[in-house]
Amino acid sequence: MSDNNDVKLSDNERIKSQSNFLRGTITDDLKDSLTGGFNGDNFQLIRFHGMYQQDDRDIRAERAKQKLEPLHNVMLRCRLPGGIITPKQWLAIDEFAKEHTLYGSIRLTTRQTFQFHGVLKPKIKMMHQMLNRIGLDSLATAGDVNRNVLCTSNPVESVVHQQAYEWAKKISEHLLPQTRAYAEIWLDEEKLETTDVEPILGATYLPRKFKTTVAIPPQNDVDVHANDLNFVAIAENGQLVGFNVLVGGGLAMTHGDKSTYPRKADDLGFIPLDKTLAVAEAVVTTQRDWGNRSNRKNAKTKYTLERVGVDAFKAEVEKRAGVTFAPSRAYEFTGRGDRFGWVEGVDGKHHLTLFIENGRILDYPGKPLKTGCAELAKVHKGDFRLTANQNLIVAGVASEDKAQIEKMAREHGLLEDNISLQRKHSMACVALPTCPLAMAEAERYLPDAVTELEGLMSKHGVGEEHIVFRVTGCPNGCGRAMLAEVGLVGKGPGKYNLHLGGDAIGTRIPRMYRENIGEREIMNELDQLIGRWSKEREAGESFGDFTIRAGIIKPVVNSAKDFYD
Repeated sequence: MSDNNDVKLSDNERIKSQSNFLRGTITDDLKDSLTGGFNGDNFQLIRFHGMYQQDDRDIRAERAKQKLEPLHNVMLRCRLPGGIITPKQWLAIDEFAKEHTLYGSIRLTTRQTFQFHGVLKPKIKMMHQMLNRIGLDSLATAGDVNRNVLCTSNPVESVVHQQAYEWAKKISEHLLPQTRAYAEIWLDEEKLETTDVEPILGATYLPRKFKTTVAIPPQNDVDVHANDLNFVAIAENGQLVGFNVLVGGGLAMTHGDKSTYPRKADDLGFIPLDKTLAVAEAVVTTQRDWGNRSNRKNAKTKYTLERVGVDAFKAEVEKRAGVTFAPSRAYEFTGRGDRFGWVEGVDGKHHLTLFIENGRILDYPGKPLKTGCAELAKVHKGDFRLTANQNLIVAGVASEDKAQIEKMAREHGLLEDNISLQRKHSMACVALPTCPLAMAEAERYLPDAVTELEGLMSKHGVGEEHIVFRVTGCPNGCGRAMLAEVGLVGKGPGKYNLHLGGDAIGTRIPRMYRENIGEREIMNELDQLIGRWSKEREAGESFGDFTIRAGIIKPVVNSAKDFYD
């Protein structure tokens, strides 16, 4: 079923096959003081170790005038299944960000983990060793592997959440690369006289990146349709009994290339808990063997399903896993935003969800967010939970500690009462100045864009409601704009494609409504559309559903077939 028999493989396949199981010559590059970057194949290989080489694009031109190379540095993404981190670990990453990064911030990401931005080459090994000391790593958070496994954050059914979280950890560990390259390069562990074997990922790893989630209805906060493999938790009598398995979601595309498109995941059926790891492995190995290794733009699982057919893919997974999928169990998604403020779990502990705009934790004038998180970590007796919507949960707070935690959060600007629902349901990727793929602003544009959007909502009498609004600086999907009711996808400086028609719960992909328009044009369009929504909608009708019913935009029914119609 592979496309690879009679075609030339992509150069990334050569890089992986010649890498000596992801070692390359990274160790030599670390000793090269003539450049702040990584050379040749190592530029790609460090991704398998959780890092991307970047530079500050705001100062690139000025450095070029001075005959200097770009200010090369790396972004590191931690492996943090389910987004859970202890206060002790938080204090360690806070200290490293303050002392050893160019920007001093901690960035919470849509992959339910944190990133360091701006780590210079002399600090990279120190960073990995610090993570190792506190029980963390960045193995397989980037590159052609299964990446950080997401899990629904902090539902009321905390018993089910704990059980699901344990499975998220097990899936993450089961699908990790087995090579010792990470330990040898970054932790100075001695190379053993053994032959590396990758029984699941294979000697050349996967054709493309692979993303996995564990979702707990009724919350779709992990956006299952953005991921290759999803386990939707099914509970009975307050206990987890199994999962519905959804495969083949993905949001990335390439401007101007209609062979690329966002796609929803297909539901293969229900499995009992004891088949979870076998099915996870079978999906990964089927994609490993059947995925496209010649054209990376068509290499993800979603394209494999489109090429071979869902039924054929499902049958192969069943064969490899030794399982027969049962009919899917009933479930319903009713929301995907985080529940802000205090929530009490069934164990009597309390969880405080804090809104972190863009996930950027830094001290701002009058809002010392980073200091506040560190101060909370010094006294908090539970843990922190990072959400897939870039927010932070102070979890496991005893009743007698609630007042102290809330007081500290308010004093540091981490908890405010006047944040609109619209702002809480808006999200952006990092984009400029650090992401090399960004075509337009996202993180830096979002706050002002939301302020304008809030004004339009108030103008039309719907200021107490919200639209799922997301911005990405390029079409690669990091901000999940292709599951928004209003999604902006960067096309060039100050220019975006405007997509409409997604739904509030993340089960419909939006269609492009206007192409390559500027910020003013976007707001003018939204002004008219929100005005119509406020006057013409049916009771309880969301903005995305209204745009479909009113004929403003055609629904994307089958993303592979009609996204561009």
